[in-house]
Amino acid sequence: MQAAAESPLPAALGRIITIAHAAASEGAASEASVADLLRHLATRKRLRVAGLMSGTSADGVDAAIVEFSRGKVELLGFRTVPYGAALRRQVFALFDARTACVEDLCHLNFVLGEVFAEALKKAAAGAGIPLESIHLVGSHGQTVCHLPRGRAWGRCQVRSTLQIGEPSVIAERTGITTVADFRPRDCAAGGEGAPLVPYADYVLFRHPTRGRAVQNIGGIANITYLPAGGARTDILAFDTGPGNMMIDRIASLASGGKKHMDAGGRLAAKGRVDVPLLASLMNHRFLRRPPPKSTGREEFGYALADRVYDCGRQAGLAPADILATVTALTAESIAEAYRRFLPRMPDEVILCGGGARNRTLRVRLAKTLAPARVTVSDEFGISADAKEAVSFAILARETILGRCGNVPAATGARRPVILGKVVP
Repeated sequence: MQAAAESPLPAALGRIITIAHAAASEGAASEASVADLLRHLATRKRLRVAGLMSGTSADGVDAAIVEFSRGKVELLGFRTVPYGAALRRQVFALFDARTACVEDLCHLNFVLGEVFAEALKKAAAGAGIPLESIHLVGSHGQTVCHLPRGRAWGRCQVRSTLQIGEPSVIAERTGITTVADFRPRDCAAGGEGAPLVPYADYVLFRHPTRGRAVQNIGGIANITYLPAGGARTDILAFDTGPGNMMIDRIASLASGGKKHMDAGGRLAAKGRVDVPLLASLMNHRFLRRPPPKSTGREEFGYALADRVYDCGRQAGLAPADILATVTALTAESIAEAYRRFLPRMPDEVILCGGGARNRTLRVRLAKTLAPARVTVSDEFGISADAKEAVSFAILARETILGRCGNVPAATGARRPVILGKVVP
């Protein structure tokens, strides 16, 4: 495990933090007492932090508990708590302008706060970790809309992103200071608000002599390129395109709704890749656009998956063939992004996210990225399933230390900024 970066504690820590909510037993806490609390957290030699994450697949909450000590990051416990079927339907309704409504958005923001808090409690209990021993929570929340290219407002082009899962609820239910809503500050600084994990990847996986690509395959796939011996300013990171989202949707369509994912890539392994369909999908405009760039379900979500499935069936393809083809799309778009946009091919590719468990996808990646060694983050002590949640624990710590957590070269922001809002 790589050492966590260290720097002196800023003298004016209290002044750089947005206070989203503060309460004390005798009334509202003063600004001075809040600053004292945060200064106490920032100066601890041993800091235990929970990271909470739900990705674009919106299948549940990943809760990781890590400890920072002597410059090291250690994963102590991890658990995924699935959304119930009814909750998942309600969350997915927010993704579609035809079914979303303001009242549901307001309601589910607080409901997911409860769900995230409960997920942390279950993860702590499952790992035998007392909840009160956790000093800090970093919660990514659930993205419901991400508009990285922005929309016109007057003469301005305003970028925006929205994550829900109310951090005030998490802090209230757990009694733990919570940092959340990391993406908007990067957008405010002119960035796309994504990807935000490159700094965490740098902390965990940089190497003095090996060039590494940390390839996350969640609903969307994204890369962090870490050149051998490189500094933070040398990081290159961007979304490569589709990850699991289209695979999951087509697995559901192919099974009549009985499956929500292609576990292990077993269904895709039974099909054959349709070369013309794959070539057509590889012409997607996002795949040709140079970094910095990020994407989401607006481009590679269920709408596209449904069109691909319908076209494939009309062309006489079996469901397994369509699934094999979109699985190949994820692998080929990753490899093409490396060839187009990296300064050189990496020596090692470290997979994380749910796609790292898809054997069919992993085998195709190994072939398309050879001679690079393709491995999984588990080899480095961080479960592929937990890595994204661990990343937001790392970013929460950076916020408390008063350090910038974005990488402008990755997001397109004008400058490094401190991310997140703090709920004591």
